[in-house]
Amino acid sequence: MSIVKRLTPYSGLKVLISGGAAGIGEVIAAAYLETGAKVHVCDVSEQAVLAFRERYPQALATQADVSNPAEVKRVFELQREWVNGLDVLINNAGIAGPTTGIEKITEDEWEQSININLNAQYRFAHHAVPLLAESAHAHIIHISSVAGRLGYAWRTPYAATKWAIIGLMKSLAAELGDRDIRVNALLPGIIEGPRQDRVIRDRAKQLGISEPEMLQKTLNKISLGRMTPPDDVAAMALFLCSPAAQNITGQAISIDGNVEYL
Repeated sequence: MSIVKRLTPYSGLKVLISGGAAGIGEVIAAAYLETGAKVHVCDVSEQAVLAFRERYPQALATQADVSNPAEVKRVFELQREWVNGLDVLINNAGIAGPTTGIEKITEDEWEQSININLNAQYRFAHHAVPLLAESAHAHIIHISSVAGRLGYAWRTPYAATKWAIIGLMKSLAAELGDRDIRVNALLPGIIEGPRQDRVIRDRAKQLGISEPEMLQKTLNKISLGRMTPPDDVAAMALFLCSPAAQNITGQAISIDGNVEYL
């Protein structure tokens, strides 16, 4: 097989993406659909799910709260009914969590961040592995963050979960290697889009500066001086599902223009 062909993702993959009806998840879903993959997304937002179904009628979209174990189990029941298998799990669902000092973060805010950002990744991996064990191209891709390799003041619940995801990924890569299930993590940086706009707004309010000032301070943290488009994250996810990546596992891969600090 030529090098160029090895860079092409396997065709017909069965892909499940949590939190996949909007944001980075939707961009990743659209990229896999372009390759002919059978894509199933779940999302907590009914509105997002309905809109996703209209845009991508060839895909399956399920409303589910990833913090609810019963609803996650139902997602996998629907996966089996739909395509009776799984090749790729994209563990993507997550929330930003509070933007404030540790002394002001409530127990509920902390627990919600842990439950959605970290516990849900366990739940999806837990149900996915028996299906992935039957796949010839099995892969789990955890979506972490640049906040999974750097400290992040005023965003401690978010950063704590994203660091924990790296530990989960590294452990699963070692645990599942003898079953030929690859496990990696993507660490998106400062991603263009509405979510980052909200983060900049909240951060500006926390620091008592204007949003344009906060935007410039944000860009100053990046070696390349620019945000990362979500398409770049999707492209890396596709590469990891190509023959060229068959020996890549246990890796935390940043897509961030080299964010130097947060």
